[in-house]
Amino acid sequence: SLQFGSYRMMIDNTLSSFTGHIQVQRSGYHDDPKIRNSIEEIRFLADYLRDKVDSHDIAARAIAFAMTSSQDRSYGLQITGVEPGFEKNVSTIPNLIKQGTNFNGYETEEIIIGSVLARNLRVSTGDELTLLGSGRDGSIAAGVVTVVGIFESGNNDIDRSMAQLPLGYFQSLFNMGKDGHSVVINAEDLEQVQQLQNKVERMIIDYADKRNLHENKHPLTVLDWNQLIPGLKQAIQADMAGAWFMYGVLIILVAFSVLNTQLMSVLERTREFGTMMALGVKPARLGRLVLTETLLMSLLGLSIGITLGLLLTYYPVSYTHLRAHET
Repeated sequence: SLQFGSYRMMIDNTLSSFTGHIQVQRSGYHDDPKIRNSIEEIRFLADYLRDKVDSHDIAARAIAFAMTSSQDRSYGLQITGVEPGFEKNVSTIPNLIKQGTNFNGYETEEIIIGSVLARNLRVSTGDELTLLGSGRDGSIAAGVVTVVGIFESGNNDIDRSMAQLPLGYFQSLFNMGKDGHSVVINAEDLEQVQQLQNKVERMIIDYADKRNLHENKHPLTVLDWNQLIPGLKQAIQADMAGAWFMYGVLIILVAFSVLNTQLMSVLERTREFGTMMALGVKPARLGRLVLTETLLMSLLGLSIGITLGLLLTYYPVSYTHLRAHET
């Protein structure tokens, strides 16, 4: 229970920070994430999915890279354009803002950065940053934005290398038009991801029919978290392989301990068994008596173990689900 719980927490924390459970992308973008591999009218697609899925845990995004400069220093980082009203439903970053506030509009010239990046650039809320990158058409993307929020995720890599802009301003800055790169979707529970993915794939087919996207050389594709972050599942599987070996050794040790206890229990009652056989008890019946005693002791131990295990895991599991629901 503790091990599977730790895996579940690892997956939830990793996906909730940025990736999400499912993403709709242009085919080939995941393997070749260039700014040109974009989805046309990304907000229209996001609104279509929100209406069909009947969920607000869906948000459009666009991603680019740029040089970010303050008065003293410059750093290269990933810039993400997000929908201010919906990003908080698919990512924990908007809820982790420690200084300042969220965006004030869809096209405002504002930026939210991580705490490590803010420390490296020596800026705080209200300060200005200069962005310099390359637009989708190869033009120079340059702009000046105001730091309105500083988030702290607890992951130094995220806090150092990620920043967010309102999607409208991002599209204008990088000459994206109305395009974007992904629509992020979260399921209510990890076990429902496959079912939701199948549902979204059917919706994407209908969407492509309505928009005549089948003639496009790069149709839309729906990727789940296993495809988006394959290393996460591989790390869990590798850890489980070592864990099963340890569990096997533990089972062997416990089995021999039980066998030794049962053997001593039988050998210590040799005289009693001899007396019972002298009174007419058959060896087969005596064997069944010992086996019945062993079975009853095993069932009693199993019942006690399961009861204690449930009591020990009930509170942590309930607390984890409560915190996840609140988040």
